[in-house]
Parts: sequence; C-alpha cells; structure tokens
Amino acid sequence: MIFFLVAFGLLLHVLYWGAGLAALAMPRPWHRFWPALAMPAGFTLQSLVVWVGAYANLPGTNSYAWWSELVPLALLGAAWRWRGAPRLVSDLSRFGVVAAAMAGCLGLIVLPMALAAKGLTTMSLGSCDAADYAAGARVFMEFAHSDRSGFLGLTEVAGVASADNFFDFWLRLNHFTPSALIALNGTVFHCAPHELTGVLTAVLLAASMPVVFWLARAVMNYSGGVSVAVALLYGLSPIGWYAVAHVTMGQWLAAQAIGLLTWAGVALWRGRLDARRALAFSGVLAIAYALILGSYNFILLVCLVPAVAYAGGLAMWVGEWHRLVRWGLAMLLPLAVSGAIFFERVAGLVERFQLFQAFDFGWRIPALTPEGWLGMVSGPELQPWHVLGLRWLLAAGVAALLGWAFARAVRLQRRGAWTAVCLAAPVLVGYAYLEIRGARTGTNASYDAYKLFAVFHPELLAASCWWVTLRRGSQRLGEWFVVAAAAAVVLGLNLLGDGMFFFHLMKPPLVVGAELKQLRKIEAMTDVKSLNLLVPDMWSRLWANEFLLRKPQYFLTHTYEGRRNTPLRGDWDLEGGLIAVKPPGEARRQITAHYALVDTRSPQFVRATLNGSWYDEERDPKNGERWRWSRPGADILLENPQHSPVRLRITLDGWSLGGPRYLSLVLAGAAPSVPTPGTLVGTERRKTSLPEIIVPPGRSILMFSAPQPPREPSVGGIDGDPRSLEFCVFGLELEVTAAK
Repeated sequence: MIFFLVAFGLLLHVLYWGAGLAALAMPRPWHRFWPALAMPAGFTLQSLVVWVGAYANLPGTNSYAWWSELVPLALLGAAWRWRGAPRLVSDLSRFGVVAAAMAGCLGLIVLPMALAAKGLTTMSLGSCDAADYAAGARVFMEFAHSDRSGFLGLTEVAGVASADNFFDFWLRLNHFTPSALIALNGTVFHCAPHELTGVLTAVLLAASMPVVFWLARAVMNYSGGVSVAVALLYGLSPIGWYAVAHVTMGQWLAAQAIGLLTWAGVALWRGRLDARRALAFSGVLAIAYALILGSYNFILLVCLVPAVAYAGGLAMWVGEWHRLVRWGLAMLLPLAVSGAIFFERVAGLVERFQLFQAFDFGWRIPALTPEGWLGMVSGPELQPWHVLGLRWLLAAGVAALLGWAFARAVRLQRRGAWTAVCLAAPVLVGYAYLEIRGARTGTNASYDAYKLFAVFHPELLAASCWWVTLRRGSQRLGEWFVVAAAAAVVLGLNLLGDGMFFFHLMKPPLVVGAELKQLRKIEAMTDVKSLNLLVPDMWSRLWANEFLLRKPQYFLTHTYEGRRNTPLRGDWDLEGGLIAVKPPGEARRQITAHYALVDTRSPQFVRATLNGSWYDEERDPKNGERWRWSRPGADILLENPQHSPVRLRITLDGWSLGGPRYLSLVLAGAAPSVPTPGTLVGTERRKTSLPEIIVPPGRSILMFSAPQPPREPSVGGIDGDPRSLEFCVFGLELEVTAAK
C-alpha cells in the first residue's frame, strides 16, 4: 500500500507545484488547456527551487523544502485571481479522462514493485542509474554547495573535467533535475533517496501522458478520443516500461520538454507570427528549455528537430524565409533566459560531449522496426517477436497501414501527413544511423539510439498512429474494421509485453534490500575515517557510496562518473564480495552477513580480490544468496603490505561440478611456491579447509590447481549453459596470522 500512497501523493504534489505556473504560462487561445502543461511546469519549478537553493549555499532541501511550498501556492493564487477558481476547476475537469488514464497506468506499473518488496525501496532489472540519481539527491538534501566534507571534496576520486568536487559535478555535468526532484520531494514526503527513486521514475512516466495527449490533439489534430488512446498507449508501451524497469529518469523529463517545444513550434508557425504572439509562447518555451537543461542538457542540440523540419519545410515550399527567421527568433529567445539561469548546464555541454567520446556508456539494446515504434515488442529486453516470423509480419502491417494512410492524405490534400513526416522522419534517420554505427563499430551506440528514440517517443508515437485517420469520413465498413482490428492487435501486444515486465519486476535481480541499507550505520562510526569500497557488483557499490557520502571513499575500479579508481588510501576496506579477510583481534567488524570492515592498518592485514578468472557473480533474489563459478585456472590476487610474511588459512564454502575434485594451491609471485597437497571438494555444498600457505610481502597470485579437466555443463546437469565450469564458490574465508 505504501508504494501506491507515495506514487499518487507525488503525482498530486507535482500537480500542485505546476498548476499555477501552467495556468499563467499557457498562451491564448489555449488558456483552458493549461492542465497539459501542469506536470512539466511542476517539475521545472521544483528543479529551479533546488538550483537556487544550491547557489544560495543553503544546507540542502532538508532546510528549505517546506518553506518552498509557498512558491507554487503564490503562483496558484495569482492564477486563481486572474482566471477565477470556477474556470480553473472547469479546465482541470476537462482532463478527467486523461487523469484517469494516468492513474491507471501508474497503478499498473507500481503494482509489481509493491508485490516485490515489503517496504518502500528501489529495484532495477539491470541498470545501476538509480543509485547514481540517489547519490545526487542526497547531495542536494543534506549538503550545502560549499561543503567539501567526506566524499564530496575528494577531488582525486570525485572530480570530473572542470568539476573538482561531487556537488559541482551534479550541477554542471550529471543529470541535475532528476536528483533535485528526488531531494525536494524526499524531504516533503520524509523519504530517503533509495525509497523514492524507483517510484518517482514511474510517476515521471505517468506525468508524461498529458503532453502526449496534447501532441496528438493539438499537433496531429486527432479527435479527443483518439488522443486519449494515444496517451494511454504511451503509458502502456514496453518502450517506456523498459525505462522504468531500469530506473532511467532523465529521458522522461526531456521527452516532456521536447513535446512542448514541438507543439509551440508548430502552433507558432500555423498562426499569426508577431511580437505579441511570440511573447505569449515564451513561458512555455522557457519551461521546456529549463527542463532539458536540467535533465539531458546534451539533447539541447537536437530538441528542435521536429519543429524545425515542420517550419523549415513549409518555409522552403512557399519561400517564406523572413517568416522563418522571425519564427526562429521566437523559438530561441526564451532559451537565452533559461540558459542564463542554468548557466552551469550550458557551460558543461562541451565537456559532456567529451565524456561521451571518452566512455562507451550503456549496453546493447535491440533495434526497433516499425512494429516496435508502436510498442509491439516483448519484455523485458525489448526483443522483437520472433515466433513464426511475427516480427516481420507486424512490421509489414504497420508499414502498410502508414503508407495507406499517407497516400489517402495526399489524395485528399490533408496537412496532417506533412506533420506526421516531420515528427517522425528526422528522428528515425538519426535512430537508424546510431543503430548502424553500433553494429559496425561494436560499441553501445544502440543505447544512444534508444535514448534518442525515447526522448522523441511522444512525437514518434503520435506520428505512427497516423493510420487512425483512415476512418475519417470513411463510409466503408471494411476500413473501420481494419482500424479497429489494428488497434486491438497493438493494444494486446503492448499489454502482453507489459505482462512480461510485470513478471520480472515482481522478482527483480537488483533491489535495495534490508542488508544493503544497514551499511548506513557505518557513517555513525566515528573511528572509521575513510573507506576503500571493495564491493564487487556495481549496484551494491554505488548504493554503498550513496549511503556513506560523509566518509571519504576510494575505488579499486572505475565505477561510474564521479567515482574514479585511485590508489586505495582508506583506513578500512569495506568488503562485500565472496572473500572474507579475517585478521586477528578487532581488525575486522562484521556489519551484515555479506559486508564487513577490515582495518588496513592491522599488522596482519592482507587484501585479497578475485582475479579475472571467475565468471560473473550470480545471486538468488529471493534469499540474497550469492555465488561465483570458477573458470579454468581460477586465482586470487593477494597484496601483503607488511614487511614480513603472513600465514593464510583458507576455508572454501562451495562444491564441485560433475564429481569430486582435488584442489591444490599454488602461490605465484616473487618466490613461487610448490603446490600444496590436494584437498577433496565434493559435489555437495560444504565448507572445506585448504592447506595453509605463507604469503610474502608484496603482490602474489594464489592459483587453484586441479588435476581433473573442467567439466562440461552437460556432465554436471546444467543444461543450456555454454560455460566450462570447475567449482562453485559461495564464500572464501582467509584467516590471517603472523608467520613464525
């Protein structure tokens, strides 16, 4: 129940923040449609308040969020006085059906989260973006801009490009607005970032639906019923559910902003273009630009593509170049206002693109063919429907419908065909280019392609539904039947894809569980001055970073932007993997079953990490159990910083695949050792004590040696697994004592 209360509370809270600004900013003659602008206006205003609070050096939203609630109240009061309460209420009720669709979609996507977790928390199907957003949110909730304590001022680790501290990194380079929204709403709802991030992502999806409705209604000129259906399809599309399941927040804000820019550009061109009309649209444009600059500032360079294609194409057709110049000025002048306010976001654009060139962000995402534009893909990986060639049958059907509708529109000289082409064609060209580039270079350009598709999805979806116009003025029952059948197929396959997401979200592989949250108590340990985060999986490591921002932290690997790998200078190692180093005395503190602190200043301290000869960690999401399979020649990297050797007594918790296996230990380093006598590891899980070894000072490689060859999966009974496996490890205990 708590998931639903918070989700709908957030939706209403954003509406409260945006209602007054939207009613004041909506230009004539569209005053009565201000609810279409309310949600993006609310997000923009909340973002602006946090931006001002940061540069006013206030100590986080915890110090001013409740006072800031007076800002939307004042704007709502101004709108109330100008428009009158009855008219505002009447305008709001006009969007009742859209609101019902928003509520239905929000409830549907929050339901599997509520079923998956007992308490409010964040989960993901694979991406670690949630922890990144949450870290920024905690920065804005608890710290002042000038604060350089703990991790924030650790330039060696947290500095990126011209931002030499973690706070400026969020203001200048990273996705500011999503974290700002988590921070402000988290303070008001008394929720920690890890509790709010996932739910707020679902709210962002639902909050985008009014903009999609408005694009369909005001730009594509669909009827009210069809426009609601397009908005509902957007809320149910697996394209959007994929982003919610991976907790990628920024694209929803950019999508709303681009939708508003596209509508404003089309509306400005269609009407009389003078200074008064340009001024009337300046509020909407400023809101949209501010939303882009705060979230995906790099999208600024292409955000006007549909609008420019529409106006530029018509200007070229009729030769109205002077009108195009006036239109361009009307569209761009509000950008100067938003850019002046969010000056750091504009200044960081070049550096942001340099980071894109330096790092291959993201992962591979399947390409979308025409049926995918309408959400007819399977979840949770957006794979096309391969059964019986269904993908190509659906793609051909969608292409035929669009071609038929376009040909009919040309014959009847309807302007909507040109609008549909401008909304879709330029974006699809860019999408195809990125997909081809990714396939040719072997990079993650398909991830960039998906992001491009996602931020323009409202326009693409509205244009891809152009086939609904086949029923306009048609007296043929067959055409009505074709449209109805196509709509049923589209809706059915979208719901089927949602069902797959629903199933996987009920048992997510990544979740901020009770054990992970217990890491927060390390911040209260006054004798723990600094930490080395030796947590192997990125999800847990990033959340540990967010929970421990008040402590300096160092990373063994490059974890994410703003968390660089450096020499491990911390006084304590935070272990979270399968290796447990156990020096004597109080040099080890067990925090949870899987996490412990190890004092690096202990005279018996040794650091041990799994080398690259192990398969990725696997886990059971139900009980949190974790394990790793060994590759042939599995080994461990040992670092003994002492001036004398130490003795290791190793206990292996695991089992052997395909039969008992004798394991020997070989220490390869400055002075290689002879193999220890083999110890039998059986086919059932148990703890096995391996022979003691002496580790000299410096770096050494501890290798596991077995006379038996690796067993193929078919021998061990793990069908369909192509890996060559030797033994499975649930834990390795390394008890350290001084060598005599």
